[in-house]
Amino acid sequence: MSKLSNDTISEMYLQMLRIRGFETLVEELFADGKIHGTTHLCIGQEAVPVGISAHLAPADLTVSNHRGHGHFLARGADTRRLFAELLGRQDGYCRGKGGTQHLSCLNLGHLGSNGITAGGLPVAAGAALSQKRKRTGAISVAYFGDGAVGEGYFHEAMNMASVWKLPVLFVCENNLYAMSTPVEKGIAGPSIGVKAAAYDMPWTALDGNDLLEVYEGAKRMISHLRSGAGPAFIEAKTYRFRGHSKSDKREYRTREEEKLWLGRDPLVRTRSLLLERNVPSESSTRLKRTSNAHCEPRSKARSKALGQSSKQRWMPLCVTRHSTLL
Repeated sequence: MSKLSNDTISEMYLQMLRIRGFETLVEELFADGKIHGTTHLCIGQEAVPVGISAHLAPADLTVSNHRGHGHFLARGADTRRLFAELLGRQDGYCRGKGGTQHLSCLNLGHLGSNGITAGGLPVAAGAALSQKRKRTGAISVAYFGDGAVGEGYFHEAMNMASVWKLPVLFVCENNLYAMSTPVEKGIAGPSIGVKAAAYDMPWTALDGNDLLEVYEGAKRMISHLRSGAGPAFIEAKTYRFRGHSKSDKREYRTREEEKLWLGRDPLVRTRSLLLERNVPSESSTRLKRTSNAHCEPRSKARSKALGQSSKQRWMPLCVTRHSTLL
């Protein structure tokens, strides 16, 4: 059993719950026509950014992809400002001009999301080069999906990072599908992680739905980076519970497969772990209270701005919809 304290696991669980709640409400707002365009939800993948971000210092930098809300929230982004950004309001992180695929906040060390497949990898490598030359001791993290592995950016960034021994952690969130293409039909080789060996960097394949396994694996890889030994690679095997984007009906995968992966829900597994550890009931009460503070609007005016008649619509974010997890 992990030596992590119950408090540490509870805090990470809360972060995952906050991401799940945020994405759930984003889905509802899109369905209601309150948010326009498209969106790519990370429901089911929350353990990856939370387990990795637990090891990041304020000076460290992250670069995300099109499915990036969870990466941003795991760095400490405020849910209200993030909602404002998606709603196109000036009080959003990018004054409403970035939207769902171009989120950034330098104060949080988040260099930005990127709508171009694999487009963030060379950005992360460049950021790591800057950190190395300045001798800041900081690292950068590049999040990307399995579909990015077939892009030229992927190989160029990996090669340059290895040649120059850059402190960059490449994190592939392998959710088994590049849009509708199964990973085994789009990417050659026995695994994605093994490709890192061709670039002479250490790598590990993790169960991306196991929070503690992600935490411990990220700890090892990030220690390697901070030692000055060069880049490292994580393949986190996970699953998106929703489609590629809001219009995806998921006709390329079976309901049986989805049911199997729902049984591996990272939130349910982490909550079960806390119950096994006999987490005191007051901890659950604190989780609920903190969860509400993150997710409820500050005033009815906030709800009205979203077209809501009351704050009750916000409650499913962390309480009603996930009451069995608390």
